[in-house]
Amino acid sequence: MTSLALIDAGGANLGSVRYALERLGVEARAVRDADGLRDAERIILPGVGAAAPAMDLLRQRGLVEPLRATRSPLLGICLGMQLLFEGSDEGDVECLGRLPGRVSKLNAGVGVRVPHMGWNTLEPLIESPLLDGVGVDASAYFVHSFAAPVTGDCIAACTHGERFAAVVRRGNVAGAQFHPERSAALGARLLSNFLHWNGA
Repeated sequence: MTSLALIDAGGANLGSVRYALERLGVEARAVRDADGLRDAERIILPGVGAAAPAMDLLRQRGLVEPLRATRSPLLGICLGMQLLFEGSDEGDVECLGRLPGRVSKLNAGVGVRVPHMGWNTLEPLIESPLLDGVGVDASAYFVHSFAAPVTGDCIAACTHGERFAAVVRRGNVAGAQFHPERSAALGARLLSNFLHWNGA
């Protein structure tokens, strides 16, 4: 691979995602405007924070329409995954619309704290090259208060009080609600799989 674009959407995990990619032998370039996506063979949209400010920043930098139109494989991480959906209840914001559905707040309850923070088990639902080498009962590291629904695009789910989408895929678009850069071997495997994924 010669061109991996790492979108700077103001998230604090930009550096840690870049370092995780470097450990895989891949150098990503930070992209802050549409010109940076012109020759991108793969795109990663990381994110930490809230949906509305992140979408505002993407608009200010002219990245919304290119991200909606790109045919290159695109991976959203944490908030970046949530931004791939049609909208979010977090700020009642319209998102990128690459995936159908709306992101909603997780419900707290007895023994269920929100934000959901820490290691939790993935539940694979659909075979996909993105999950190659990810075993049953594999655990990933999560930090989030909002989550996407389990739909036909969900290839792995997770449960924290309620079931939600942990990994999604539709066409050339994919997302991970957890942080692969903080999920040890499982996270490295997911990133490596994405780097070799043809978007099908």
